[in-house]
Amino acid sequence: MIDKIKKNYFLIIGTFLFLYFFFNLLDGERGLISLLKKENLLNKLKLEEKQLKMIISKLEFKNDLLSKNLDKDYIEILLREKFIYSKKGEKIYVLKNNEKSN
Repeated sequence: MIDKIKKNYFLIIGTFLFLYFFFNLLDGERGLISLLKKENLLNKLKLEEKQLKMIISKLEFKNDLLSKNLDKDYIEILLREKFIYSKKGEKIYVLKNNEKSN
């Protein structure tokens, strides 16, 4: 038995080293599976960052309309949307999503 082990010593050690490196390549904190998960998370975070930047830019634009140069048209739009404000003699048409007026 010991003679067989001595003859195949390099084969046994090579097999164990191959299995060790193979499992560490795939699994573990720095493995291939972990890399794919981290890349997926990175892509999701980049997409979320773009969406948040768009929201911030829209809010900054609206804030500029209300603070620096007071835009009367924008204020009128806000009043009409929030308080359903109208002048005498005006007709208000409320359109629901994906409906067209006649």
